[in-house]
Amino acid sequence: MAIDWQAFLLTTQLAGLTMVILLIVATPLAWWLAHSRWRWIGWIEAVVALPLVLPPTVMGFYLLLLFAPGNGPGAWWFSITGQPLNFSFTGLVIASVIYSLPFATQPIQAAFSGVSRGVLEAGATLGASPLDRFFRLVLPLSRRGYLTAAVLVFAHTLGEFGVVLMIGGNIPGETRVVSVALYEAVETLNYGSAHTMAAILLGFSFIVLLAVYGMNRRFSFRLGPGV
Repeated sequence: MAIDWQAFLLTTQLAGLTMVILLIVATPLAWWLAHSRWRWIGWIEAVVALPLVLPPTVMGFYLLLLFAPGNGPGAWWFSITGQPLNFSFTGLVIASVIYSLPFATQPIQAAFSGVSRGVLEAGATLGASPLDRFFRLVLPLSRRGYLTAAVLVFAHTLGEFGVVLMIGGNIPGETRVVSVALYEAVETLNYGSAHTMAAILLGFSFIVLLAVYGMNRRFSFRLGPGV
């Protein structure tokens, strides 16, 4: 009963990189969504949330076309690197970032919206610059949102199948992630390996969620109700 540990390592690298990128990218986007009064802001929120309801294969299909060497971003990337985005780890990262965007943006946006305007005004009264207020007041008060976003993105990327299969295929050591390896094991009737990989993913997901809920409870007790 062989377990594809290389697929686990690649999946962990993909999930970790996607999480870091999205925590950076989602921060200014979530701040803008939380505070903008632009009349068309609902359109942007709908676009950001689209991966929540769009079938993964649909998004994977359109990304597959965009990443092709003869089209837009794919052609630009190919002209610079000489390598296609499709069926590459870089392509997987970009696709994962796009598909997991709402899982990072929405928790952070909710955390930003929950920061009292009075706290920011008090900071401004004391002479803190906008950046100081953001890093010293907003970020500490929004840490639960960041924690939730990090866990959701990491866990979602671990289990993603449709998009990664469409964009990356099944290249060992390059694009073969755990979900694809699990599917291949089932397809070849290798149920022993499939059971083991599925059990590892199930156990890891449960432990991560348990840890997150525990940390959120501790934050609630420390900060008090309503924070």
